[in-house]
Amino acid sequence: MKKILLMLTVVLLSSCNTNSSKNKSEPLKENAKVLDEDHLTSSDTLTKHLKPFREDLPTLGLLMYDGVLQSEVIAASDVFAKPTEDGQQLFNVVSIAETENPITTEEGMHFVPDYTFKNCPKLTALFVPSAYDMYAQVHNDKIVNFIKGKNKETEYIVSNCAGAQLIGESGIADGYKIVTWIGGGEQLQKDYPKLKVQDDSTVTFVEDGKFLSSNGNLASYISALNLLEKMTSTEHRKFVENYLYLGRLQNWEK
Repeated sequence: MKKILLMLTVVLLSSCNTNSSKNKSEPLKENAKVLDEDHLTSSDTLTKHLKPFREDLPTLGLLMYDGVLQSEVIAASDVFAKPTEDGQQLFNVVSIAETENPITTEEGMHFVPDYTFKNCPKLTALFVPSAYDMYAQVHNDKIVNFIKGKNKETEYIVSNCAGAQLIGESGIADGYKIVTWIGGGEQLQKDYPKLKVQDDSTVTFVEDGKFLSSNGNLASYISALNLLEKMTSTEHRKFVENYLYLGRLQNWEK
């Protein structure tokens, strides 16, 4: 009798373990299925928004470094990444930093660069943004030399806000007009006397030869839109302005 009871107990325990295993495995399969579906959805979403790098299109480079004012990076990408009215891509818009590590903006966001100084593709235009404290950038030979090198191949160089200090340090715009942040022009002229620094109290944007500059922050949209019009048409600039609802800001009332 004891042997029979022992055998029944073993069978019951074995049965319980088997059922438990089945019950556990089914949710795992379901979870795996959900994870796979989520992965596919995520991948499809990513693929949808990736912009292909096309060799036949002009390439706009957005310089980045720790402490950069993110609006001055976003403004150019906002403007130049917009397609035509019929959905055609017009530009390659890429971000560049000294290394491939994410940079941290003044506002605390983390941006991952597309390229480094070493593998950056040939650029049609380079955008040079600012930080509230430019000491580290102006004294970074790698950044300054990168700007010098890209000046040789680009058709346009755009500086916003205190990015003008990097332009001054590089010497590439000596003899050309430039404007910087509101209140920074006097010091910029002292530091780089070969620049033709404009009155930042009255001048928001200036263009001289291949060099464009603005007061920075949201005024960076002005330099980007002006260059966009030069590289495309007045009609496309208006299309992008409407796309961005800039008219709503211009007519903004409290």
